[in-house]
Amino acid sequence: MIKPIKNSVQYEAALSRIYTLMQKNLKANSPESDELEVLSVLVKEYENVHFPMPKPKPIEAIKFRLEQKGMTESELSEILGHRSRKSEILSGKRKLSLAMIRKLNEVLNIPAEVLIQAY
Repeated sequence: MIKPIKNSVQYEAALSRIYTLMQKNLKANSPESDELEVLSVLVKEYENVHFPMPKPKPIEAIKFRLEQKGMTESELSEILGHRSRKSEILSGKRKLSLAMIRKLNEVLNIPAEVLIQAY
């Protein structure tokens, strides 16, 4: 029976079992594939609590997303409205406005909670 992961020993055991299950050619909706899915959810939750990942800083997130999408900084100027604003934003001299945050969230799909952080 699968139980919640409450300590590092159980966490390591779950990781080991996940590894073993991933080495098999599991059929969809089989008991082992269901076990793998449930263990993965439990491990993810344990990791979120015990090993939280910090959110990226807004400027880092913008640059990363531009790189991911193969966009240039001049295309960022089109999103933000002005060329000088883009430079000021990326250098940290100007803070993102609410309108900019909304546009970056809409166009680049950067979560608003990342963009509203202090930097």
